[in-house]
Amino acid sequence: MGVELVAIAVTPTFAQIAFADTLGIDFPLLSDWEGTTASAYGVRYDIWKGHSGLAKRSVFVIDRDGVITYVWSSDDALTLPEFDEVMEAILAVAGRT
Repeated sequence: MGVELVAIAVTPTFAQIAFADTLGIDFPLLSDWEGTTASAYGVRYDIWKGHSGLAKRSVFVIDRDGVITYVWSSDDALTLPEFDEVMEAILAVAGRT
């Protein structure tokens, strides 16, 4: 579809590698260990369950020009996005809607 999927978490690189190996993930997992990206995108918790600097569960769809076309974020880390809605946003960016 001409899209690239990446995941970013506030975890160290070695943890990302182990996670990817365990689950067989074949897309890039990026480490935002210092929370810089989470802060820049406005999805960093001040404090969550006694921990500071963690990223909220979030989805961003960004077009080829770097424009954010879709955002989903939750203060509840156990809540998942509506995957059909995310897919619609991806298809729109890919020009398939």
